[in-house]
Amino acid sequence: MCWADLLLLPAAPYRLAAFPFAALFHHLCASGHLSLSARYIFLLAGGCLLAGTAMGSYAVLLLIPAAGSVLVLLSVSPARAHTWVFALQMSWQTLCHLGLSRQELDPQDARPAITLSTIMLLTQKATSLGLDIHEGVVPLQLGQGLLQRALPLCSYLLFFPALLGGPLCSFSRFRAQVESSEALPCWLRAVGQRCLCALALQGLRAGLAAGLASRQGCAGPGCLPCLWARALLLRLAYYVHWVLDEALLEAAGFGPEAGQGDLSLHDLWMLETTHRLAVFARTWNKSTSRWLRRLVFQRCPAQPLLATCAFSAWWHGLRPGQVFGFLCWAVMVEADYRIHPFLSARATSQSVKLLYRGTTWVFTQLIVAYILVAVETESFSMLCLLWTSCNSILPLSYGLTLLLLLLVKKLKQN
Repeated sequence: MCWADLLLLPAAPYRLAAFPFAALFHHLCASGHLSLSARYIFLLAGGCLLAGTAMGSYAVLLLIPAAGSVLVLLSVSPARAHTWVFALQMSWQTLCHLGLSRQELDPQDARPAITLSTIMLLTQKATSLGLDIHEGVVPLQLGQGLLQRALPLCSYLLFFPALLGGPLCSFSRFRAQVESSEALPCWLRAVGQRCLCALALQGLRAGLAAGLASRQGCAGPGCLPCLWARALLLRLAYYVHWVLDEALLEAAGFGPEAGQGDLSLHDLWMLETTHRLAVFARTWNKSTSRWLRRLVFQRCPAQPLLATCAFSAWWHGLRPGQVFGFLCWAVMVEADYRIHPFLSARATSQSVKLLYRGTTWVFTQLIVAYILVAVETESFSMLCLLWTSCNSILPLSYGLTLLLLLLVKKLKQN
């Protein structure tokens, strides 16, 4: 089953179909026709309907952990909320990954891949909410009835504008936006701009795909231009869906705060022009990066970067390509932190600085392409072909340089 293509492409029609309902919700809230409870119910019912439409019978795999997380949050003490929710979500998600990946499913059936992607997003929201409760950011309203306390939580975990994708929104911000009765200024223009941006990116992606399909000769994992073009194709697919996700959130009145979205024009420029792997890592899928930083990086006393990348591989499904790709990512970012200060200190003249930036930009592009293709590789045999190709020379060189710099540092300390 081609999980890479399924995760990126088939959910788009369901996102587009949700736009009228998002705009209707925004209009009804701004005009004051919906009470607070009705707003929560509208968002929750829309999420359940969208899940049933996009996933079919697989939607049960999403609704079970959502209901379980709400019951846990309402039952356990705030000090234990995060631990229990984390254990529930990651256990269920891992079982779903293992169960669905071992079944012989129809390659044309997108529902299992959409379901897995949505469960991963649910894990983000549930663990973020569990941390908020654990840290006292979100106090539980103990004086209210069970239904009054459960409705906002269920609505947050399953609200339809962010069900299939979008930047992570905190529960506090979600609740504030639901309670707000003001229409967002120029929201229609913002939605239109994002949709036009998605259309332009999709056109670029289609042109690149056509050019790649017509290319003769070099086409395997050992072909450097082919590897780079394939990775660019994957990145463009991600960009299209991130822009559509944010447009849908804008249409419903849940637009992300400035700098809190997954992809702005500044982010797009930064991703494609930066010569630093560390900068790319911080900018790529920013809301997920912030979630991982809060969930793992800031809470890990030793080797936080390695632990974060290892958890990211677990969260994505623990396929061989994902394990290798994310562990390679950790090594490459650590090498980037140490190599660039060493090189930039020696780039004194303008011409040398230009050479340094140009060369390291090419290296960054090739390493990102290598890791992205590795993460999206389905079979172990294809991963072995990637390992034994000439494309492994640059990541291996970065790894050896990191070892050399660490050895020099240790010798200086001694």
